Amino acid sequence: MEKPSFFLSLKDYSVTGEAFKLMHDIELDMLETYPQPAANKLSEYYKSEDYISHTGSKRNLLEYVYHFIRGVALKRKLRLINSFNSKSKNLLDIGCGTGDFLETALEAKWTVTGIEPNEQARKIANSKTNNVVYDIDHLAALQPQSFDVITLWHVLEHLPNLEFTLSTLKSLLKPKGTLIIAVPNFKSFDATYYKNFWAAYDVPRHYWHFSKTSIKKLFEKVEMGVIDIRPMIFDAYYVSLLSEKYKTGVMNPLKGFWVGFQSNLKARQTKEYSSHIYILKHSDSLFNECSL
Repeated sequence: MEKPSFFLSLKDYSVTGEAFKLMHDIELDMLETYPQPAANKLSEYYKSEDYISHTGSKRNLLEYVYHFIRGVALKRKLRLINSFNSKSKNLLDIGCGTGDFLETALEAKWTVTGIEPNEQARKIANSKTNNVVYDIDHLAALQPQSFDVITLWHVLEHLPNLEFTLSTLKSLLKPKGTLIIAVPNFKSFDATYYKNFWAAYDVPRHYWHFSKTSIKKLFEKVEMGVIDIRPMIFDAYYVSLLSEKYKTGVMNPLKGFWVGFQSNLKARQTKEYSSHIYILKHSDSLFNECSL
């Protein structure tokens, strides 16, 4: 196995200012953050009022843009999970933040369960969902093969033990269930443009940085297959706005939106968007469907 090679030097722009490196796993075509924080110190890197997914704040343009995009995204996410036409509607959302997606699904008659390690966000989420959101340790208490749909919206990159996580996801999914993973794409135009200032690297909170190849190969190891890849169009704009702030020290909405627009425009040819949604199934389920 080839050793990871140096890819980029960068720093934690949102909390500590500490320096990190990205190392390239050539076999998987995936980047790894180095050094990765110890599990007992990881929470320190989330202690910021600027970590929007753990709050409901709307203090500036960036946060208004985030909440606008989230509102549009919630409707699209619901349409996506409704499209699978499951006889039962059991949803597990891992890394559910303040619970807006769970609340939306609950209103649409889904039976929901959430996992959220941040205590503040979990408290907000439970106030919206009748206390069905738990700390991450609760994953071990969930029954195998009990969910029709499992979602991780920009969460997989935050989870330290990747192989264990993928095995757990597979075990919790029903045989014909659907797994939905949304992650940033370091091969996008906005990532290439901003380089070490690209906000979606978000080190060290993001342990891993995925490409299409890495998602495919990683899930093949647990006998799951990608059945569809969809773009997250709005991510290019939000990420570029934040990246512009990291790069210049000030908000520059026109430049950020322009780079986001260019990223989406170029992705129409390259198919490399700022973020992708991966829809996955058990490999044996795919085989059986193809055999019918």
